[in-house]
Amino acid sequence: MPNTYTQVHIQFVFAVKYRAALIANDWKDELMRFITGIFQENNHKMLQINTMPDHIHIFIGMRPHQSISALIQNVKTESSKWVKAQNVCSVPFAWQEGYGGFSYAKSQVPDVIRYIQNQEKHHKKRTFLEEYREFLTKFEIEWEEQYIFKELE
Repeated sequence: MPNTYTQVHIQFVFAVKYRAALIANDWKDELMRFITGIFQENNHKMLQINTMPDHIHIFIGMRPHQSISALIQNVKTESSKWVKAQNVCSVPFAWQEGYGGFSYAKSQVPDVIRYIQNQEKHHKKRTFLEEYREFLTKFEIEWEEQYIFKELE
C-alpha cells in the first residue's frame, strides 16, 4: 500500500500439542528454516527464531497487510504438514491450539533477539509454563489457567 509506514515487532510463542517434547535436535534447524521461509513468503521480516523440544519462539518485523491470526494459522498448518512430509517425527506432530503474541519497541529488539537465542539457558532455570505465565503477567494480559497450554492427558 502506498504511503503506509509501520514498525511492528512481535514475538510469537506456541507449543507442540500437549507440550510433548517432539522437536528433535537433528531436524529443528530445518524446521526453523522452513518456518522462516513462510514468514518471508508473506513479506514479514524474520528477526529471530528458536525452538525448544516442546515450544517455539519467533520474533518478526510484521507488515500490516495480513492479520496475526491468519499468519500464525498458516505457519502452524504448513509447518505441521512439513514435519509429517519429512517423516522426522515418530509420532503424529501438531501444534497446540492458541499462541502468545507480544509486541516490542524498536529499542527492545536486541534484547528480545538475545533472549530467544538463549532459550536453552533460560529453560535450565524455569519451565516453559513458568516462562509463558511470566510473559502474560509482564504484558498485563488477562488469562485463565484452564486455557494455558495443556499437558499430556
